[in-house]
Amino acid sequence: MKSLNLQGLHAVVTGGGSGIGAAVASALLEAGASVTVMGRNLDRLQGQVAALMPLGVIDCCELDVSDEASVKAAFAAQAKVDILVNNAGQAETAPLAKTSLDLWQRMLNVNLTGTFLCSREVLAGMSERGFGRIINVASTAGLTGYAYVAAYCAAKHGVVGMTRALAQEVAKKGITANAVCPGYTETEIVDRAIANIMAKTGRSAEQARAELAASNPQGRLVQPQEVADAVLWLARPDSAAMNGQAISVCGGELG
Repeated sequence: MKSLNLQGLHAVVTGGGSGIGAAVASALLEAGASVTVMGRNLDRLQGQVAALMPLGVIDCCELDVSDEASVKAAFAAQAKVDILVNNAGQAETAPLAKTSLDLWQRMLNVNLTGTFLCSREVLAGMSERGFGRIINVASTAGLTGYAYVAAYCAAKHGVVGMTRALAQEVAKKGITANAVCPGYTETEIVDRAIANIMAKTGRSAEQARAELAASNPQGRLVQPQEVADAVLWLARPDSAAMNGQAISVCGGELG
């Protein structure tokens, strides 16, 4: 249990109001870190703070990861950030031929540019203290292609590439940068995917869910807690040798 002790460390989790972000915040709190959850929906964030407060020290901050001014203001309000979990993300579907420039840019802004902006804000402080963990929640879509989500795949591939480049830059500064790449996970994003399949194909919710789960050799959706456990492992001080990795959490979908 000593290796799980994050006492004295402060973590920021973007997109922390639900799903993977909420599970990550809970895991970090249970390991002893203080946590700030950030996101666009302040009411939802405050609800998470109330729910998780029994586990430890947690607060929240409104943030739009795609807006540079918003990112700078949110991180300027943090005394220090030892662990950054870039979890904020968004997925929308369309065939490439019908992908508007607006949709394309939106996927890049939220999933890729947001990860860049938040990471940039914490690097100086981490370098000064000689310790930091940057963990980017990417996706199996950052490691392979899926039809009808070209913009999302491009953004998540970018996150993985940026993670690997950053890892080289910070390798001798006590900082690590890694990506966690979940497969289809039981979150609101998957709920929307199921609704989309139902609307376009006439399948039932059970059939749509089974279609997504079929990509996982275990025949199920990944649970947010399983992703959080991988994040927690990478956040540990004694995980210093893990750097520049893109770790799949997908039941064996990708080798």
